[in-house]
Amino acid sequence: MPEYLKNPCLRHASPRSPLRGGIQSNPLPAPQQSVNMLPASLKRYAWLSIAAALATILLKGWAWWITGSVGLLSDALESFVNLAGAMMALAMLSLASLPADENHAHGHGKAEYFSSAFEGFLIVVAAIAIAYTAIERLLNPQPLEAVGIGLAVSVVASIINLATSRVLMAVGREHKSITLEADAHHLLTDVWTSAGVIIGVGLVWATGWLWLDPVIAILVAMNIVWTGWQLLHRSAAGLMDVSIPDEEIKAIEGILEGYRQKGLDFHALRTRQAGSRAFISMHVLVPGAWTVKQGHDWSERIEADIRKAVSYAHITTHLEPIEDPLSLEDQELDRSLD
Repeated sequence: MPEYLKNPCLRHASPRSPLRGGIQSNPLPAPQQSVNMLPASLKRYAWLSIAAALATILLKGWAWWITGSVGLLSDALESFVNLAGAMMALAMLSLASLPADENHAHGHGKAEYFSSAFEGFLIVVAAIAIAYTAIERLLNPQPLEAVGIGLAVSVVASIINLATSRVLMAVGREHKSITLEADAHHLLTDVWTSAGVIIGVGLVWATGWLWLDPVIAILVAMNIVWTGWQLLHRSAAGLMDVSIPDEEIKAIEGILEGYRQKGLDFHALRTRQAGSRAFISMHVLVPGAWTVKQGHDWSERIEADIRKAVSYAHITTHLEPIEDPLSLEDQELDRSLD
């Protein structure tokens, strides 16, 4: 006999009997929550990123122009990637904010992954361009000019990127927006990259070793290739319906375990992340003697508790009689036709 059928509370439950723990079998259902939709207000943060990118392009471009440093040039080129990524982010945030429609019943949240994938691609292209320019300068070194002014301008640009990245990261995490998080990570990487370039150019100025400038530019290229790869990997995972984070799955399992103590059972728990939304489905096993309304009321309570742990989730439950052996045969994604 399966373990869950050994529970006398379930085997002999009647439509009028309470479950173990004193909770009635027909609790009032919790209020339904609508499927989360990415707020249109997030688009203003994409505009903030665009403004920061334009400002840093001008500042870093000027720094390169007055110094001739290929390291500062590489930094300026990466800011063009920031601009392209921010513009793509604006477009995809606009698309993701659209409500579900007849052809997109689960909403448009996955549009955000196209933004991060596009940005990752641009990062890789920029890295190739930086490496090419740096190798050419390594073979034909040239002295730097007006280094002090150039470094000061680059520091100002880095401060702009740092402030913008902190805002985007906070908002992205709050609203589960992978687009804003990816943009923030990229800007923060740009800050550390700029710091490395500033240190490198300063060392060239102090030591006179001209080869340091292109070598640092090559290291910058390697660094942003890694950033691009991470963004591409995360985007691909989202498009492949990756599960929600492990800590949230553990929270769900903890909630379900509490209901198992009351006599219910569950299986076929599946989750997937779709941009700012999560989708959760499971089978809820209840006594076969219950009415449909009783099973529905319990499902509503379970879904409400899960939403407290994963507030951005859309939850679908399927009721099954716990005594029926056939209830155990539909746990896999693919089911036999026999």
